[in-house]
Amino acid sequence: MGGDSMSGHVETPEGGNKKVALLIAVLALMLALAEIGGKQAENEAVAKNIDASNLWAFFQAKTIRGTVVRTAAEAMELDLADTTDAPARERMQKRIEGWKATAARYDSEPETNEGRKELAGRAKAAEQARDDHKARNENFEIASGLLQIGIVVASASIITGVALLALVGGGLGAVALGFMGLALFAPHLLF
Repeated sequence: MGGDSMSGHVETPEGGNKKVALLIAVLALMLALAEIGGKQAENEAVAKNIDASNLWAFFQAKTIRGTVVRTAAEAMELDLADTTDAPARERMQKRIEGWKATAARYDSEPETNEGRKELAGRAKAAEQARDDHKARNENFEIASGLLQIGIVVASASIITGVALLALVGGGLGAVALGFMGLALFAPHLLF
């Protein structure tokens, strides 16, 4: 049962194997949680990217509509200058005012949150949320990799009887736990 202290091999007593097996189980549980967190963050990043794209497309549509309405108002203002018929001038003036009001509403419409100004703000918020989830995913991915390596190294300690490998596996698990904490509480600290 004794080991060769010169080669670094030490036979782990049966109780030691149980502790390493428990370590591996804890690392596997942490790996599952990291994978779930990473997948959730990845899905949210995709959803927020779609939201941002849709909001920017709506912003562009409002920009185009506003440009068309402003151009029509400007063209009618030129026609108004050449018109002498009072009722026609009045109709044209009302139309111009309506188009200008519509263009102003396209620029800012706080009551519906769908003016260009509001859409740009919403799109930027969706982009920030997307970036937050992407950073979370990156931290979870690193944690997953560390946990996988930790499981392999801890498993090797059972086969080889080198207790130091179990400590390295546990250390990798601790570092992975740190990355999981970053993913949840400070995703942009490193990324």
